Amino acid sequence: MYPPPRKDFIALTLSDQHSRSYNNGKHRRQSCWRKWKQLSRLQRSLILFLLALLLICGLLFYPSFSEQWRDVSDRAVREDWDGDWERGLKPVPPGVGPAVGPAVGPAVGPAVGPAVGPAVGPAVGPAVGPAVGPAVGPAVGLMGVVAMPEVAPTVGPGFLPKVIPEPQRPKVPFLHKSQTKKRLFPNKRGPPRLQDGNESDSQAKPAEKERVEKEDVEKVEEEEEEEKKPLVSWRGAIIEAIQATESPSSAHENDAAMPSVPVKPKDTAPLAPVSVKSVDRLETVREAFRHAWKGYKEFAWGHDELKPVSKSYGEWFGLGLTLVDALDTMWILGLTEEFKEARKWVETELSFSKNVDVNLFESTIRILGGLLSTYHLTGDEMFLEKAKDIGLRLMPAFKTPSKIPFSDVNIGKGIAHPPRWTSDSTLAEVTSVQLEFRELSRLTQDPRYQEVVNEVMRLVHKLPGKRDGLVPMFINTNSGQFTHKGVFTLGARADSYYEYLLKQWIQGGKTEPDLLEDYLVAVEGVKKHLLRTTGPSKLTFIGELNHNRFNPKMDHLVCFLPGTLALGAHNGLPDDHMDLALQLMETCHQMYVQMETGLSPEIAQFNLQPSDGRDVHVKPADGHNLLRPETVESLFYLYRFTKDAKYRDWGWDILQSFNKYTRVPSGGYTSISNVRDPVNPGPRDKMESFFLGETLKYLYLLFSDDMELLSLDQYVFNTEAHPLPIWPSPPI
Repeated sequence: MYPPPRKDFIALTLSDQHSRSYNNGKHRRQSCWRKWKQLSRLQRSLILFLLALLLICGLLFYPSFSEQWRDVSDRAVREDWDGDWERGLKPVPPGVGPAVGPAVGPAVGPAVGPAVGPAVGPAVGPAVGPAVGPAVGPAVGLMGVVAMPEVAPTVGPGFLPKVIPEPQRPKVPFLHKSQTKKRLFPNKRGPPRLQDGNESDSQAKPAEKERVEKEDVEKVEEEEEEEKKPLVSWRGAIIEAIQATESPSSAHENDAAMPSVPVKPKDTAPLAPVSVKSVDRLETVREAFRHAWKGYKEFAWGHDELKPVSKSYGEWFGLGLTLVDALDTMWILGLTEEFKEARKWVETELSFSKNVDVNLFESTIRILGGLLSTYHLTGDEMFLEKAKDIGLRLMPAFKTPSKIPFSDVNIGKGIAHPPRWTSDSTLAEVTSVQLEFRELSRLTQDPRYQEVVNEVMRLVHKLPGKRDGLVPMFINTNSGQFTHKGVFTLGARADSYYEYLLKQWIQGGKTEPDLLEDYLVAVEGVKKHLLRTTGPSKLTFIGELNHNRFNPKMDHLVCFLPGTLALGAHNGLPDDHMDLALQLMETCHQMYVQMETGLSPEIAQFNLQPSDGRDVHVKPADGHNLLRPETVESLFYLYRFTKDAKYRDWGWDILQSFNKYTRVPSGGYTSISNVRDPVNPGPRDKMESFFLGETLKYLYLLFSDDMELLSLDQYVFNTEAHPLPIWPSPPI
């Protein structure tokens, strides 16, 4: 109890006959000190602590706050930009198309066909060289990447694809600004392709023509000065802003830019010509991979993940995750030199005899899956031997009382254990290693790998606690029973369980009815419990159920489902699966389009109320983008099965947004913190291995006109986008 307040003094002022005055103000000033002394020691200590804390926080956060408000023309940023300028990242002057470097050589045609229109420029600057014909003007597009001539080589097991000549400085140069009036609303939502306004200039009145002509030269000079400034800057780290659109290529490019495909010698019959758009887009994906690989090779070689902004690396398992995850992507894209140097590292440097804990699920889908896939594409036995090594070292995880595997394994000591905080494993992890272990058994003729993973599926098949095929997120490794019952989601911790039900059934030649039954029942459970539509635009989405309470929350991870449903329909499952796939694909597309950066948040909240507002809302903690692949994965499946070109266009929009908001000039792509802020999306300084292993791979396959490139009747993709063959005979 605090003592009652009391008055320690009274104010008093006295004056004498000489007009001199006296007051006791000194005592009033001392009263504050007396009040302070009246406080208890605990109160005084608390006040002093809070003041000190505020002072420290102010000192710590002052630099970051000041830099956020600093103009992009800050001296440090200018110096950073000048370095990039000197290295060759120069803007394209108005009226000139993409410069073709010497690597193109004399094979480049001398002219562009009449389809280009009157915007074709008369000449290419000196940097192009005399072997190159007339310049492509603005009407061609702002592509910035020249599709290189290449012919699909005859590739068989053990042979590497033909080397693709790398264009001189193809790094998607900065683009000049359109000489049109500035838009009044520059922050339109959606990807760059949907943000473009009408670029045709309005005709000037006769009286204004002379004034317009006088201002043309000044406009060009001002725009060139503006282009010297970085477009996006985050605390000193310049992120390239790239807007690439399609541009017609020469006749030589049309004929030559066939995708490099690992095919059997008997399958090397001439393929149909690839369309101009496909050629340009395929080369753009290759260029994006080279740019990401450049950063990884320079700053994170042999380590798990690249930190592109800080030009360093992050370690998870210490097993070169990014490199191993990207092996089959390099082969599919025909990047021979990159593949050779990566193969050499795997052969000489990759060792699994390390005293390190690895996650069973992540190491299986990324490392084991990547090695098995690369073995099938190349026929190189070295990759199979490495796969055997890691597969055997992961087996101790299955030595549990319930036969439900532990989440973590020390691959050097051969000891497995659950996480420190629980004895549970997530359901997605223990039921999403089956494709890889089953394939390892088939290749090695060792049934142990398949037996342990099949036993997990048998146990889960008969477990109580499901709701119309939907499963809880956790399972106990001691009891083998579901835990945290009542929570059902198709997002994190449960997603790939449903995916692997279908894919195991396909992998095994459609001979395992329990897997198909569980999948079909689960799809009906999704329709019954988790399917809803938004109020404003009637978008179909998948929510979550938490103890009978519906939550209109959908992870970006759930965007795997349209592709999985379409794959099932392609394999003879009900037609309404395809109908649902088309609806969900539109929703996943809107998760990108309705964001100002054109990139999806990690988690979206959907509006169920009838209104004219937005369908998709984002909580502050959920607005990050990790360069995830699920949407482009489903776009790939939907395009393969429907041939609807809009899915390619949607994928192209996503790729352009990645290039604009996540690309780092020194090499690599970074995840970002806020998809709602195109001015400062906030780099998180991390490039996940799945960006090379999945995202760019699916984009390349989406843009390829070769429907036999990894045919979905011959291959099934694991959840890390590593293709494994469909078995020609029943499982062993």
